[in-house]
Amino acid sequence: MGDYAVVEREQAADWMAGYPGFGEMRSFTEALGSEEVAFTWRLMPPGTGGKGSYGHRHKDQEELFFVVRGVVTFKLGDDVFEAGPQTAVRVPTDVFRSVHNDGPDEAELIICSKKATGDEAEAEQVDDFWPE
Repeated sequence: MGDYAVVEREQAADWMAGYPGFGEMRSFTEALGSEEVAFTWRLMPPGTGGKGSYGHRHKDQEELFFVVRGVVTFKLGDDVFEAGPQTAVRVPTDVFRSVHNDGPDEAELIICSKKATGDEAEAEQVDDFWPE
């Protein structure tokens, strides 16, 4: 058998654990021991996400977003649009980004990129990116 890993939700680090009411953002990358791919699952209750907050971009990470269920509003640079179930969105490295769930239902996303190492993991942030 090959060298594989199986990780359940509770075993993946939750980046939103310190923000009650904001859902979950589970990074499976480290728990899986992934060497090349970053894999994140995000559950967004209605009214959560980046509106009224910052935007970010990654120094050297293109990101792929896949909407599993619900409708997610994306702000990519100056563009704002909605993406529904079974929609994929590619965001290149040079684009500031943020997502928000305008509700009324939960939204679920999968986010993939190459696994960043060293300074590739650096993100640039811009405050007041998405005013409410």
